[in-house]
Amino acid sequence: MEDAWIFVFSLVDGMGLLFLCVYFIITLSDLECDYINATTCCSRLNRCILPELIAHTVQTGLMLISWHWFLLLLNLPLAAFQSYRYFTVPSGNIGVYDPVEIHNHRQLKSMTKECLIKLGYHLVLFFAYLYSLIQALLS
Repeated sequence: MEDAWIFVFSLVDGMGLLFLCVYFIITLSDLECDYINATTCCSRLNRCILPELIAHTVQTGLMLISWHWFLLLLNLPLAAFQSYRYFTVPSGNIGVYDPVEIHNHRQLKSMTKECLIKLGYHLVLFFAYLYSLIQALLS
C-alpha cells in the first residue's frame, strides 16, 4: 500500500511539473511574439527553475528510496540535466534564463524546443506513474 501513496505523490508532482512546462512554453512564446519583454520573461522563468528542480529531485529520490529502479532510471537523466543547468550558470547572468543572451544565436528557439522535449518527457513519466499506481492498487 505504501507504493500506492508514493505513486499518488509522484502523480501529483508530475502534474505540477507538466504545468510548469506548459507555463515555460507559454512564457517563451509570449516573448517570441513580443507580448512581454525579455527582462519580464526571464524573471518569470528564473523564479520557477528552483521549484522545478526540487520537485523533480524529490520525485527521483522517492523512486530511489522505494526501489523502483526502472522509474529511477527514467527520472535520472532529466534530473541530472536540470541540476547541471542550475549549478553552471555563467557569471554575470541573472539566472538560467538571461535577458541579454536570450535573443542571441537562436537561443530562444532552442529553449522552446528544450521545454517541448521536457513536456514530452514529463508526459511519458506521468503515464508511467499512472500505470504503476494502477498496478500497485490492483496487487
